[in-house]
Amino acid sequence: MNKARIPFIPTIIVALAVLVMIGLGFWQFQRRDEKAQALALAASNPGKPPVAFPKLPPVTADILFRPSSLHCLRVVGWQVEAGRAADGSTGYRHIAQCNTGAEGPGALVAVGVTQRPDAKPNWTGGQVTGWISQEPDHRALISRIGGKAMPLRPMLIARAAPAGLKPSAPPSAADVPNNHLAYAVQWFFFAGVAIIIYILALRRRNAPKAP
Repeated sequence: MNKARIPFIPTIIVALAVLVMIGLGFWQFQRRDEKAQALALAASNPGKPPVAFPKLPPVTADILFRPSSLHCLRVVGWQVEAGRAADGSTGYRHIAQCNTGAEGPGALVAVGVTQRPDAKPNWTGGQVTGWISQEPDHRALISRIGGKAMPLRPMLIARAAPAGLKPSAPPSAADVPNNHLAYAVQWFFFAGVAIIIYILALRRRNAPKAP
């Protein structure tokens, strides 16, 4: 009768991987509390005095949703995202990719909302006032739950819209999800799956060989 054997090195590797995943889960719990505090701060920002529009990410909680302004020299591109207008209606948010100078990263401006994704906003740039927000989040889920995602670029939500568009809804902390609890659960789930897969692999390895 063969005695079940547990390989030392593979077991150590799996154990370390599981411990890392569990650690990332608890880290996401900590991030959840930090995000809640940041959103509580941001919730009061729309009524504060204007600040300079940030040139580079990340958008910190102390300026998120603060009033601001920028000068769009010219629009170099457009992107369309689902959005909500100030009157509560839903539609398509048109975001201008602006050139703001001879050098630099430029800026994103959510100029307004329409009912048609193929609408062509009649806006070529100029001075814009509004609130500081962030670009729509299209980062991969695994990079977000692992904390390796690139920070979102700042975006100005314009207070007024050009002709043919509705003004976008002002930013609200309620629109920013706090997904860190879900991320923590996912890391714990990955750890559990890794343990189950390894146990099944050991059972298969130690199963009696057919004669």
